[in-house]
Amino acid sequence: MASVIQKNQSGRRRRRRRGGNANAMSEINITPFVDVMLVLLIIFMVAAPLVTVGVPVKLPETAASALPSQQEEPLTITLTADGLIMVQETEIGMDQLIPKLRAIAAERESDMIFLRADGTLAYDSFAKVMGALNAGGFSNIGLVTESGGPALDGNGG
Repeated sequence: MASVIQKNQSGRRRRRRRGGNANAMSEINITPFVDVMLVLLIIFMVAAPLVTVGVPVKLPETAASALPSQQEEPLTITLTADGLIMVQETEIGMDQLIPKLRAIAAERESDMIFLRADGTLAYDSFAKVMGALNAGGFSNIGLVTESGGPALDGNGG
């Protein structure tokens, strides 16, 4: 702001601001803040479904409810229809599975593991991997399925 020095009638100099109102504006303009937050919300809503981790597998449908959330990132083993075994997103052979699981179990606090298996997979392959998980130090195994399957309670399926 520009200021002007004027002399009054007594000869003293007096500094005066132009524009009339000398009070500072004390209100916060939150409109830009709200605009930025809404844009970020939209970005995260669009990006969240794209972040899902996993190997594409056709999971069987059941009426089971979801497990409570864990503090550690869950360890996931995936069995594909082709017979591949994936630890998180890394392919591993059946002969390397137990030593790998023992090494992972030594570093983790929880013995919880999630097993995702393709619905078309033979029971024999599934049972072998379940045994390997137990031998590798994981006794708390959660089977991952899709919701919306038959309830099998006598009420319509």
